[in-house]
Amino acid sequence: MVIIKGFIESSFIDYPGKIACVIFTAGCNFYCHYCHNPELVTPEPPFLSEDQVLKKIDNKRDWIDGIVISGGEPTMHKDLPKFIEKVKEKGLMIKLDTNGSNPDMLKELLDKKLIDYVAMDIKAPLEKYDKITQEKCNVDDIRKSIDLIQHSGIPYEFRTTILPSLVSEHDLIKIGQVLEGSELFVIQQFRNEVTLDESYKTQPGYLKPQIDHFVRMLKPYFKKVISR
Repeated sequence: MVIIKGFIESSFIDYPGKIACVIFTAGCNFYCHYCHNPELVTPEPPFLSEDQVLKKIDNKRDWIDGIVISGGEPTMHKDLPKFIEKVKEKGLMIKLDTNGSNPDMLKELLDKKLIDYVAMDIKAPLEKYDKITQEKCNVDDIRKSIDLIQHSGIPYEFRTTILPSLVSEHDLIKIGQVLEGSELFVIQQFRNEVTLDESYKTQPGYLKPQIDHFVRMLKPYFKKVISR
């Protein structure tokens, strides 16, 4: 069973070009300082059952195009493929948000054609992952997930949250080199309203002129670069 902490009935921004419900799974294996969903990292009850969520989806079926499965980290849940199969039976498209730490699960979902769009967070250059995730990270798994996504044949995006104390201009160039040739790269502005590490609430983000510069700087590495 997939443990679900949250549900948004309709979103116009989480699935590009689609109106979607958003499901937030409980738990994450990373503890990123700036995480804006700390309640999903170490979640506490109440939780939603799969049946409750499926009924909510049925109630919205005529008004949505797809479902976003986010977190937390959805691929931590071994029954994720079974749950997605139940949603796919309703004729809906599926977008997966993932940190890329479980390439075996990602491969299963792709091989079974259970996802139609995937967004993978790239936390930092591979050698700096542990600094941001605050966990010992197997970067080979991150590399495998990148390769799977690049060759998946479905729409995808890679995205990096940026803030001056953790991700520098040089870091972004190194990320571009790792992901070179990818379809879409999204620079996500850090927002300090809610953070896992509360000390980050006082940290500033990059200013818009700096972000615009990063977008221009990274365009040679990708087919498309945007900020959001």
